[in-house]
Amino acid sequence: MNFSKDEKFLEVKDYTVSQEVFSLYYNRTYDLLQTDPMPAEENLGRYYQSENYISHTDGKRNIFERLYQSVKRIALRKKVDLLFRQNIVAGSILDIGCGTGDFLVEAKKRGWDATGFEPSEKARGLASKKEIKIVPQLCELPNHSFDVITLWHVLEHVPNLEEQISELYRLLKPEGKLIVAVPNYKSYDAIYYKEYWAAFDVPRHLWHFSQKSIASIFANFNFQVDELQPMLFDSFYVSLLSEEYKTGKKNWIKAFFIGLRSNVEARNSMEYSSLVYCLSKVRN
Repeated sequence: MNFSKDEKFLEVKDYTVSQEVFSLYYNRTYDLLQTDPMPAEENLGRYYQSENYISHTDGKRNIFERLYQSVKRIALRKKVDLLFRQNIVAGSILDIGCGTGDFLVEAKKRGWDATGFEPSEKARGLASKKEIKIVPQLCELPNHSFDVITLWHVLEHVPNLEEQISELYRLLKPEGKLIVAVPNYKSYDAIYYKEYWAAFDVPRHLWHFSQKSIASIFANFNFQVDELQPMLFDSFYVSLLSEEYKTGKKNWIKAFFIGLRSNVEARNSMEYSSLVYCLSKVRN
């Protein structure tokens, strides 16, 4: 696959950890943005070393983190509901980038045989305390092992897309479902906040996808997109962080209205702040 850097799209700062500035380059073939420079794989870990990276913690230190954890509980139930809507009886599920394991805990409660993979040692430690089965390496798993594989805001973090998608194809059963959630750089909140849009999250996010990106890239690996679903909470959360990056304050009220407008604008276009793609293998 040719992920050429056709033109510079934007310069974006890492507001979470390093304060370094990175460029986003546009690829016309896949309608894809790529972070440049991409940190070497062995150096990526240092960009996650922050207490502010709350997806790798169970933190409730302040009102923002408590709100995040409350919304997360609702979102977890909705994620498991989505699995059942894919017409698959609760079976085997692999969550790649499972973080602290809360999604798998919810899935396990509702009858799924749950397995997780998480590269972050800190998050993996929290997940293991919740009696979740965590595998050390995906390559150790046998072919066609899972009815469902999920990546909730993970694909944008993966250095080598081709290797990762090939591995997904290998691990998924022929009739299985692949669930991929990623931010959408064509959403209203992304266009409004531009370089301050929190979901660019450089350099942890190496890739930035559109609807065309996901459909085109996965088609190269014999996957097809069957369904799109919005992640409605994301526009509010991302707008809140973006306001802080832009102004130094969270500006709760303004962030709420930007998040709300983003969801309203997306009702026809489906250009929500984050999208869930439900994919399956193309049948020959």
